Amino acid sequence: MNNDVLKTFEILHQRAAQIRQKEGRERKIVIQVGSATCENAAGARDVLDEFRKHVAASGRDDIVLHQTGCTGRCSCEPIVGVFVPGQMPIKYQDVDRQRVHEIFTRHVLGGQPVLNYVLDGPVQGIQRHEVLYCASERCGWEARATCGQALEEKLRRRGISADEIRVAQTSCFGACGANQVGTCSHVLVRPDKTLYRIENDADLDEIIERHLIGGKVVERLAVPGKTVGRKFFEIYGDVAFFNRQTRVVLRHNGVLDPSSIAEYFHYRGFQALATVLSKGDPKWVIDEITRSKLRGRGGGGYPTGQKWAMGAAAEDETRYLICNADEGDPGAFMDRSMLESDPLNVIEGMIIGGFAIGAHQGFFYVRAEYPLAIERIETAIAQCREWGLLGKNILGSGFDFDLEIRLGAGAFVCGEETALIHSIEGERGQPRIRPPYPTERGLWGKPTVINNVETFANVSAVINYGADWFARIGTEKSGGTKVFALAGKVRHTGLVEVPMGTTLREVVFGIGGGVAGGRELKAIQTGGPAGGCIPAKWLDTAIDFDTLTQAGSIMGSGGMIVLDETDCMVDIAQYFMSFSQDESCGKCTPCREGTTRMLEILNRITGGQGTEADLDTLGRLARLVKKSSLCGLGRAAPNPVLSTLEHFREEYLAHVVEKRCPAKKCKALVRYEIDPEKCIGCTACARNCPVECIAGQRKETHVIDQARCIKCGRCFEVCRFDAVKRT
Repeated sequence: MNNDVLKTFEILHQRAAQIRQKEGRERKIVIQVGSATCENAAGARDVLDEFRKHVAASGRDDIVLHQTGCTGRCSCEPIVGVFVPGQMPIKYQDVDRQRVHEIFTRHVLGGQPVLNYVLDGPVQGIQRHEVLYCASERCGWEARATCGQALEEKLRRRGISADEIRVAQTSCFGACGANQVGTCSHVLVRPDKTLYRIENDADLDEIIERHLIGGKVVERLAVPGKTVGRKFFEIYGDVAFFNRQTRVVLRHNGVLDPSSIAEYFHYRGFQALATVLSKGDPKWVIDEITRSKLRGRGGGGYPTGQKWAMGAAAEDETRYLICNADEGDPGAFMDRSMLESDPLNVIEGMIIGGFAIGAHQGFFYVRAEYPLAIERIETAIAQCREWGLLGKNILGSGFDFDLEIRLGAGAFVCGEETALIHSIEGERGQPRIRPPYPTERGLWGKPTVINNVETFANVSAVINYGADWFARIGTEKSGGTKVFALAGKVRHTGLVEVPMGTTLREVVFGIGGGVAGGRELKAIQTGGPAGGCIPAKWLDTAIDFDTLTQAGSIMGSGGMIVLDETDCMVDIAQYFMSFSQDESCGKCTPCREGTTRMLEILNRITGGQGTEADLDTLGRLARLVKKSSLCGLGRAAPNPVLSTLEHFREEYLAHVVEKRCPAKKCKALVRYEIDPEKCIGCTACARNCPVECIAGQRKETHVIDQARCIKCGRCFEVCRFDAVKRT
């Protein structure tokens, strides 16, 4: 044990604490505004600017502004939090300049929350207390199955209504030790920020009597310290979208200022690094990562500990570490959010990884389309160097490690390890045959370990909370959680983090709120352009690397798109194949020519020119490309075609045999007609037709010239009398 490392860490920790104490934020009213690419696009910068003006005009010195990263609730941004000491935290959604004025005058100055703008509101009122109970399967006590019901019943017996104290379930607080799993449960009391461990019915009674009624903390039951999800739930635990998640990687998103190293220290920042360097044993680190069952989150799912062990065992002493932040899947933004919201956590994981494999130089490979992420990584690296956490003799341990940023030009294939290496070296981003693997001969011919952003973001949690704890969160083969970008036809879009093994049903309906517009779920597409479409009948499929592969899809980096009855599965396959064909590097014939031919067939099918023979050819080509392409991206490109052919073949047959698109998405197979019995001759359709193919006088039945119709659907959209039919 190197005590010098721990002493140096404690000095830095005290320095950070002094900075926070000087700010004195715990005693002030805090207005928190999200600041990430999505938030800023929704108007967060204007909102922050307007709050600055209001604070300055008020002349108050007890009001501070606090910027955080992205919470992941995309459909409600910009999100603003108002935190008054001793009161329930209030979050507002869709905030603009006008709402800023109302929130500031009525809530910040007047003390009355604006109930109409509350996140997931409007609400009727704000309770004086909220009690969040852990609904994790790992929790247990004498009445575990009815913890929430028991709590509500006890409150009712004492005449306490839900208007005074709200009871809600949440996910894991991360407060169970190895010897406590199944023996106790946990409840969090807000706004007092008190986490309790309860083992029996009497403990629950004591919390109600002494704390909720008497106003005094039950010290003997209180759980001290910073458990993994505690701070996030203290702020966002009342919102269903958040409290059903288990936030490990995203635990700091929407909580800390990503540009403040002092705040990161406050939330156990660099404690894992200090632990690792004080032990001074790279093998111990690799063993912990291995026992945690952490698998690479970039899509391949390769065991992280095993990859690190291979890097550490390399004969060449010059070794490199690379963070793959080349996030290219359409609709995926997990890595971007982590880098914009919690860059220091990723850096800490990289330093630990560098120590474990014996590397002294690391690289961030980030696509240039992420300017805010790049800016925040640069700020974080500069702060780490200033505080002695990067460079020579880190924390007095004798270990040297530094980081550089390399920008990618946006080529999808550069997400593949060997193509990424070529790009950093200044060559064209194309994959090469493996073996040798990068851990044997990678960057500049030296052993190189590559992990993606989310993988590194898990490392500090594994060290701080233990490999056994992390492994228990997931499945038998995959430990921990997975972050998904939930998008498509779902009510609540955004970032979702759930334990490995969670079902698709829980993500789409439990967290996402179900299919938007009350429509029927048709399929769930996972894994981006290299993934497949899982039919609605398989909604109870557990999310894991192996189970998703068996379902004809992949985990990928974490894209998840919800498709409803209005989506055409042939059109979906065509869209993803168009992306893969366009992004193919062209090095190998199966991918270069195979994706081109598959796209041509799909274009014929959606254009009304397909035949049944095309379906056989399409399937044969897809299997050939999957089997013989050079890299993993090429081998996965046919997945959308193969999965839709298997699960939705009837739609393909409708396109080629009946020449119709059941979802009415494929323009060439859609026909617009005017029902003479419903048309009143209002001329709205004719006036809005871009090619003037609709004829008819006012108050007379109109007719569409089918030869000239371009199938744009504008007439269907503007008709108020349901006279235009789409068939």
